[in-house]
Amino acid sequence: MLCLRVLGTAWMVGSRKTSPAQVTIPLAIFTDRLVSFFAPAFLSCPDHGQAAAGAAPPRSAPASSPALISSVQDLYDFICSGPLVDRIGYTKEKIAGSIDRWLRCGVQVARLFRLNELHLSEAEKARIYHFYIPVFLWCEDQVTEHRAKYKDGDEIPPLVIGVSAPQGSGKTTLVFALDYLFRVSGRNAATLSIDDFYLTAAEQAKLRERNPGNALLELRGNAGSHDLPFSVETLELLLKLTKEGMKMKLPRYDKSAFGGRGDRADPSTWPEVEGPLEVVLFEGWMLGFKPLPNEVLEVVNKNLEAYYDAWDRFIGSWMVIKIKEPSCVYQWRLQAEIAMRADGKPGMSDEEVMDFVSRYLPAYHAYLPTLYQEGPNGSNPDHVLVVDIDEKRNPMWGR
Repeated sequence: MLCLRVLGTAWMVGSRKTSPAQVTIPLAIFTDRLVSFFAPAFLSCPDHGQAAAGAAPPRSAPASSPALISSVQDLYDFICSGPLVDRIGYTKEKIAGSIDRWLRCGVQVARLFRLNELHLSEAEKARIYHFYIPVFLWCEDQVTEHRAKYKDGDEIPPLVIGVSAPQGSGKTTLVFALDYLFRVSGRNAATLSIDDFYLTAAEQAKLRERNPGNALLELRGNAGSHDLPFSVETLELLLKLTKEGMKMKLPRYDKSAFGGRGDRADPSTWPEVEGPLEVVLFEGWMLGFKPLPNEVLEVVNKNLEAYYDAWDRFIGSWMVIKIKEPSCVYQWRLQAEIAMRADGKPGMSDEEVMDFVSRYLPAYHAYLPTLYQEGPNGSNPDHVLVVDIDEKRNPMWGR
């Protein structure tokens, strides 16, 4: 019998039990699963659609797709080689046993980003199978554990998962993918950013007037430039969204308003979310920061003291995207602005990007070391996932 060998504990193959040192999984079963997920897209590809017009259903004739079969071992090995596998508690046999989920998620994410799931580049494959899917499976486990704490008939509040990551690191795209995967898996999700709680343009102008000469508070961004009572009100309402028929609108911020200075978007444009809600994905560059003595950031640090009660205390599980150097933020932001200008959208000049990022760098240098060493403010280490990324925003081996 053709088999896929996997290291781990014993696995039953027919009536024979393998040794505890290694596991063998029937390749026919594994291939059948792979073809069942990939074949519809494979048959619709321009190179194969016409030839397959009169072919039998792929599940009954897997040999008609030799390219798929030959890639089974490589895909499985690639998944197992990911830097996050150990961190999310997945062994090789657990991956094999849940391969349906990995394949299903891979197809869904590829299609979400309009990629051909059969012809992914190495970078695309790494982003999907080494980053987005492992993180989603970890989040799924966190939601399941959270909901298991309640009894049947209880009104279960959604789990708030905080995503703390520097600007430009890909957190918004990650949250977009996670939200989609939750929804297609049957879990109702909502997304929020700390940006959605910025002061209105009028309130920001007043803050600037109260702090003349303080570049850190001249524009939106640092602690003190957010509407914390509004944050508390919004998060408390989301936690109560536990029944069908309950609805609320999620605030949004328009960064393009007032020549790029920004303003809260008109409530008529805010998206609506309905209950029962199971998970809230809450992302931001300074989530989980702990106040620390710092002369340069004296006012900002004082403002930060109120942020635990406004944001962090609502978060039950955390994901921290860890970078090597804050200087990456400038390059990532510059890339984003160049792309915006190339698309004909208004974007900052290189000099404006440097000025904009410079207002955040003092906070990064002050607070990131503690965030990485001690975890987010008030967090439980058992519910924190740290993802180290490189300059290209790909996950890498870390702690």
